[in-house]
Amino acid sequence: MTDLKVGIAGLGTVGTAVIRMLERRTEDLARASGRRIRVVAVAARDRSRDRGVDLSAVAWFDDPVALAREAGIDVFVELMGGDGDPAQAAVAAALDRGIPVVTANKALLAKAGIDLARRAEASGAGLHFEAAVAGGIPIVKTLRESLAGNGVERVSGILNGTCNYILTRMADEKLAFETCLAEAQRLGYAEADPTFDIDGFDTAHKLAILTSLAFGTQVDADAIYVEGIRQLTLADLAAADDLGYRIKLLGVALRTETGIEQRVHPTMVPKHWPIAQVSGVLNAVAVDGDAVSLTLVGPGAGGDATASAVVADLADVARGARGFAFGLPADALAKAERAPMQRHEGGYYIRLSVTNKPGTAAIIAGRMADEHISLESIVQRRPGGADDHAAETANVLLITYATTEAAVRRAIAAIEAEGVVASLPQVIRIEKD
Repeated sequence: MTDLKVGIAGLGTVGTAVIRMLERRTEDLARASGRRIRVVAVAARDRSRDRGVDLSAVAWFDDPVALAREAGIDVFVELMGGDGDPAQAAVAAALDRGIPVVTANKALLAKAGIDLARRAEASGAGLHFEAAVAGGIPIVKTLRESLAGNGVERVSGILNGTCNYILTRMADEKLAFETCLAEAQRLGYAEADPTFDIDGFDTAHKLAILTSLAFGTQVDADAIYVEGIRQLTLADLAAADDLGYRIKLLGVALRTETGIEQRVHPTMVPKHWPIAQVSGVLNAVAVDGDAVSLTLVGPGAGGDATASAVVADLADVARGARGFAFGLPADALAKAERAPMQRHEGGYYIRLSVTNKPGTAAIIAGRMADEHISLESIVQRRPGGADDHAAETANVLLITYATTEAAVRRAIAAIEAEGVVASLPQVIRIEKD
């Protein structure tokens, strides 16, 4: 039995978890894949740090690109992160010399995935990235291999555990966004600078990869409409609860008559939907095909969850599994026709903080009617309750029937032009049965 000699660049939480998992599962993996998977070289900045694993027998490299070019490894594992060098240079170097790459780097794939796929095809190497999307959930293999007989119409999901943790705490414990974010940072679920997570960019990178796999298109993160969660308030989550919804940050890609619609934003989803019941740091991905529809739920981040996906890819390499990175040859991936967000159709929740004076509700209803928007409900709530007639402002909550994004934006602009809106309006899209 020959060994599969592995070089790992990046020895953070995931890298050390991969080493521990390979050591713990050595014999089982060897029986399942036909080769013993062994780490023989690593690249990391700090050699003196105690990582809780025995690295005395491995070769050390200061430069990950040098590790990728090392003749003594059979597969290069990139766990450094970042959408540029040294990660991109190291992955390209490994692929160009014909050795397979396993990576968890969604930012790199969203930026340079097609170029890297072409390099892999040119040299005959494999590019594997199960760990790049939704952690331990095997969604990449599911879309690329298990659902090959389906025509996928829609893929959507909770793709960021940090945001899901914050929204869960806000809804269940009635805690403000800032409080939940601070707790997420204390627990290590959010970075010191949480922008990438809470403003939706992490979800967008993952959605770009899923869109390519689902629809046979080029990875194009710039085509995604992105909103984050920092503007959400307890009033919005309470309103959603009263209406029978939960608010989740969703990434959604679907085929429409005008092209592929890709969007990331807070969404009200019915409480009885499986995805609405996914709480805490868990992720979920729902796929709607013309033959089957399914929802996968599991841990979306963390050392063991991500290591599980990395080791699964290593087992595929050991077995000699080959295939196109995104399911099709890179040159066969179509440039997706973008469906403009303005054409999105659906129901909307709109919260307006308005001046508390006679005629305001009529103005709002009138401007909505001008855009042919039918209202399912309109409720006015004063800050201090029903008896607080002295309050200078009031919240007006609108629920629309199906309409377009463009119509909603025009109506809100017209209402603002009337001078009755006291602060920035809140708009949340509604998914319905």
